[in-house]
Amino acid sequence: MNLKQLEAFVKVTEGRSFSKAAKELFLTQPTISAHIASLEKELNTRLFVRNTKEVSLSEDGTVLYEYAKQMVELERKIEYAFLHEEKDAPQCITIAASTIPAQYLLPRILARFSERYPKEQFKVMETDSARAIEHVINHTADIGFTGTVMEKKNCKYIPFYWDELVVITPNNEKFRRLREIGSPLDWIMNEPIIMREEGSGTRKEAERQLRENGIEVESLNIIASIENTETIKRSVGNGLGVSVLSKLAAQDELIHGRILSFSLPSQRGGRNLNIVYNKNFHLPQAVEKFIKVTREVYQTF
Repeated sequence: MNLKQLEAFVKVTEGRSFSKAAKELFLTQPTISAHIASLEKELNTRLFVRNTKEVSLSEDGTVLYEYAKQMVELERKIEYAFLHEEKDAPQCITIAASTIPAQYLLPRILARFSERYPKEQFKVMETDSARAIEHVINHTADIGFTGTVMEKKNCKYIPFYWDELVVITPNNEKFRRLREIGSPLDWIMNEPIIMREEGSGTRKEAERQLRENGIEVESLNIIASIENTETIKRSVGNGLGVSVLSKLAAQDELIHGRILSFSLPSQRGGRNLNIVYNKNFHLPQAVEKFIKVTREVYQTF
């Protein structure tokens, strides 16, 4: 197999079309078909399930796609490293960011970076912390922004922002009264809880801080797991339950009185939000500049 075949395979997969892949690669459709046929023959498997409207990956095709995507991305990065950087050509930085950094911190960083380096480009993938780290490990992202640290030997973490988790509740008489009494640890086990999804850095840190205070997640009345922080805040504001969120994410609602917040006791008092990159790969010059701008914008560390 060769990179041209893998590139054709990736384009067909992502566009679900042989004709779209041909247009994007400036090749004929028979050439694309020949590349795929050669791959299937060499690997002795069927990569696509074809129907009259589109193509989709077979089980083996799904496995190959994860590898092929990395190889095509590496080819692009090699070209940048040896052919473009010396000529100051624009580069595209691929960023995988978990929800809190993506929605509340990255916009300011991107604006500053674009102002300073107007020729550079970027692609942002919003996901959870676990998947952001996987993108960095698999080299499908140049850099990640996460709300937690996963012990992966090839990952380097740089803390850049100090974040506090808080318990958020509806702004009603019941919780205004509880606010005068004491810690949310006294009543949180009796309330319906809305949590972030599995893989979320916020959820992992919330579970850690609750466990630190003697509360196991299994003992909570978790009624929903929701990915979107805006949905969680509105659900809490409408009385569905209470939640544990980044104070950064809850600021607007707190300012306008739509919800209340209670500090969550923690030995550390909060958590680091981190830049993460794969130390086994060369960092393109543009990525190094992006890290520098991030640390300038948020001069916490």
